[in-house]
Amino acid sequence: MELNLMVAGFGGQGVMMIGKLLSQAICDSTDYNVTFFPSYGAQQRGGTANCFVVASDREVGSPKPAVVDELIVMNDVSMVKYRNNVRSGGMIFTNSSLVKSGAERDDVTVVPIPVTEMAMELGSLKVLNIVMLGAYIGYTQLMDENLVLDCVLRLLGKKQEFIELNKKAFAKGLEAGRKAKG
Repeated sequence: MELNLMVAGFGGQGVMMIGKLLSQAICDSTDYNVTFFPSYGAQQRGGTANCFVVASDREVGSPKPAVVDELIVMNDVSMVKYRNNVRSGGMIFTNSSLVKSGAERDDVTVVPIPVTEMAMELGSLKVLNIVMLGAYIGYTQLMDENLVLDCVLRLLGKKQEFIELNKKAFAKGLEAGRKAKG
């Protein structure tokens, strides 16, 4: 088994945190080899940012694959730039609040989740990445949701005021991902 995932968006959208949380959750709960490879644009907040997560039951050959199985895009620029990096039969998860461009191909599954709007409903844009992480887990069922939530709370639990908000954001995302799956 090997999973190649790319997460892309603007700096400040929590792109790197999605990759870090997913990588850590996989490391904590499996014996897979996992790599996390971040890439920042010239400026952090507002510039482009993307990361790769590769999880495999074998040695990881490259932490930055040319073609990915799944892509999470948080903005329109990333959709246009990276949609062709997804293998045929792969999936693209979009922040449909901001991503208006389509995949422009019919050989991938597009899963639109309005994470910016959902985070605003919760009262804070700071959790839009946690909403997307929940949606991704809810749709893919890649791993036990409680293990992922435990990782979120462990790594982000230092700010007490965000614990309940992160729980709500993750739950809202899970629900949206399950609903999108049908």
